[in-house]
Amino acid sequence: MNKKKLQTEQTKKKIADAARALFVQKGYKATAIEEIVKATGCSAGNIYYHFKSKEGLFLHLVEEWNAEWEAAWQQKEPLYRTTTDKLYGMAEMIALDQLNHPLTKAIDEFFNNTEKDSDIEERIKEMSQGYLNFNQRLLQQGVDSGEWTIANVTGQAMILDSLLLGVSYHTRYKGREETLAAYRLAMDVFLHGIAKPSC
Repeated sequence: MNKKKLQTEQTKKKIADAARALFVQKGYKATAIEEIVKATGCSAGNIYYHFKSKEGLFLHLVEEWNAEWEAAWQQKEPLYRTTTDKLYGMAEMIALDQLNHPLTKAIDEFFNNTEKDSDIEERIKEMSQGYLNFNQRLLQQGVDSGEWTIANVTGQAMILDSLLLGVSYHTRYKGREETLAAYRLAMDVFLHGIAKPSC
């Protein structure tokens, strides 16, 4: 990496780190670009150069979170013997992430904010498709291994994502055990519909 690119990456990281701390502390809506300017010593123009908007900056943080989660999953996935075990493991990881990640509350605010630029909407759409692709790959593993019979893997991937999204919403302010139990129950319900009969 050349010197200019390195400086660009360092500046981008400095802005992202400062913004993350402010979003965690104040929430998405209450954090103003001016506060990020003050926290970083970078000009508003510099922030917009790297992220285009406050939305773009926040979405960058969400994408980082997604990448961290996926890296953690890749380390953990080989520990599960069956794809069914992987589904339960994935649900548990999502539940614990929801409970422990400092940006959870700000993310709710961000996604409930109806005013978004078209490029942000497009990035959100790509992110959502990434979740569906992840689910589809996992479900296809279960089909390929003979654990399940699923006629429409793409459709089931969407149902699984919707189920997890709903559980996430309804357990947002629950305690650890209640949240974990809800995610386990969601997997029980989902698998009951797709599990291959034992006889």
